[in-house]
Amino acid sequence: MSFLARSAPPLRQVAVRSRAAPVRSMHGEYKHIPFNYDKKGVFGLKVASYLIGGFSIPFVAAYYQLSKSGSA
Repeated sequence: MSFLARSAPPLRQVAVRSRAAPVRSMHGEYKHIPFNYDKKGVFGLKVASYLIGGFSIPFVAAYYQLSKSGSA
C-alpha cells in the first residue's frame, strides 16, 4: 500500500474536525468594527468626505503641478 492510501483516513478525520463552526455571539452585535456608525447620517457624511477627499487628491496635485509650470 502506498503512503497516501494509508494516511488518507486520518487526514479526512482531521479535516472534518477542523470544519467545526466557531461559537458566535448574537446577530447584530458588530463589536469587531473599529468605528461607530450608530448615527447613520453622520457616518454617511464621514464616509463621503473621506472618499471624495481621497479621490480628489490626484486631481488637485495635477492642477498644482500644471499651475506651477505655467500651463494652466
